[in-house]
Amino acid sequence: MPRLPLVSRADIDDPLVQFMYDRKFPGRDPATQPGQTASGAPGNYEAVLAHSPDVLEHAVRGFYLKQTKKRKLPLQYMELAIARIGWACSCRWMYSEHSKILRGLGYSEEALADIPAWQTSDRFDHAERAVLAYADCIALDHGRVPDVLFARLEAQFDAEQIIELTYVASMFMMNAGMIRALRLEHDDYDERVREMPSPPEYRFVDVEPAPLPSRD
Repeated sequence: MPRLPLVSRADIDDPLVQFMYDRKFPGRDPATQPGQTASGAPGNYEAVLAHSPDVLEHAVRGFYLKQTKKRKLPLQYMELAIARIGWACSCRWMYSEHSKILRGLGYSEEALADIPAWQTSDRFDHAERAVLAYADCIALDHGRVPDVLFARLEAQFDAEQIIELTYVASMFMMNAGMIRALRLEHDDYDERVREMPSPPEYRFVDVEPAPLPSRD
C-alpha cells in the first residue's frame, strides 16, 4: 500500500475530488474497493493526493495543460520526454504509463525498447534525439543544458514549443519524485539497496592487510 491511506468517497465533499473519482473510479470507492485503472495501474495517485484537494487540483491542472489541444508542441514530443524522465528518475509508473501512450501514438516496440539507451539507437530522428537529450538534462543534471544542445532544440522547435517542453518535462520530473516518495501506483516496493546477510560468525576486524605478492 502507499505510505499514506487512500481517501474514501465517504470522507470527501470536494467537487474536484468527486469529479476525479467519478472519472477514474466509476461506481466504486478506491479506498474500500481497490482495483485497476484502464491501463492496469493501481490508480491510487488521486486517492492519496485527495488528502489535500487543492494540491490534487494543481496536479490535475498540470496534466490537463499537457493534454489539451491548445499545446503547440505535438504530444509525441512531450510524451517522449516524460517516458525518458520516468526512466531516468527510476519511476516505474511514469515510464510504464507513458510508454503505453507512445505506443498509442504510433511508436514501434523497437523504439520503445530503445528509450533506456536512446543514445545508441538509430530509431529516433534529430528532433526526437534533441528532446530525449533535453529530458536527460532536466532529469539528471538539474536543468543544466549545453549551448550546443539548446541550439539543436531551437533548430527544431520555436520558443513557445520549447517553453511547453521545458514546463511539462519539469512538472513530470517533480511528479516522478512525489510518486516514489509516497510509493504510489507501480512504485510501491521496498528499498532494494540494503545490507545483505553475512554468516553469523562474521566480524569485521581492522587489521593491517597482508603484503601483496611480488609480480616480478
